[in-house]
Amino acid sequence: MRVFVDTSAVLAALHAGDRRHPEAAQWLTGAGADAALVTSDHVVIEACALIHARLGTAAAVDFVNDWLPAIETHPVDEQVLLRGIAAFRSTLSRTSPSLVDCTSFELMRTLGIRHAFAFDTHFRAAGFELVAGAAWA
Repeated sequence: MRVFVDTSAVLAALHAGDRRHPEAAQWLTGAGADAALVTSDHVVIEACALIHARLGTAAAVDFVNDWLPAIETHPVDEQVLLRGIAAFRSTLSRTSPSLVDCTSFELMRTLGIRHAFAFDTHFRAAGFELVAGAAWA
């Protein structure tokens, strides 16, 4: 199964103090161990920035050295970006998905991916199935 990896899941998996860390770690070592992990270059940039800011340089280096080689990373091409921007613009509010989320949704649709390793309810609202934290709201 191909599973899209979101920044929310990466942060939960890397930070033992995150309330969702147990769920993230359990999925990665259980059902997720055989999953083909996929993400976008936008998620990589967002994750690196947030990991560095919240968890420090060592955690950012671990992400780049240990995680990225195991994740198939796709560029957000012009068409996916334009569709993501249109979706972002049409739902813009304080509680709407971010532009990175909107481009993630468009890339997932383009690649035919239905499952997300995410702790962001916007993925479920956009019609994707969460593989970990399904009860999380």
